[in-house]
Amino acid sequence: MFKEEIILTNETGLHARPASLFVKKASKFSSEIIVTKNGKEYNAKSIMGILSMGAAKGDTISIEAEGNDEEEAIKALINLVKNNFKE
Repeated sequence: MFKEEIILTNETGLHARPASLFVKKASKFSSEIIVTKNGKEYNAKSIMGILSMGAAKGDTISIEAEGNDEEEAIKALINLVKNNFKE
């Protein structure tokens, strides 16, 4: 298992376009990936799950992966968030 926390710094948080990019990136990996916000877990490969999270700018999320490519998956998703979803 590999896990990291990050603060969302883009203007819209994980809504619409950023959520779509996040799910698309997560889906490229075979590992199971879970995003946690305020103690509640969401499937990183589900657009409905990510949108229902309601993650906004300034929120802290935890991204956890388990599987063959867990570390690579976390690094790719953290990088996407750090780059503000290329906004």
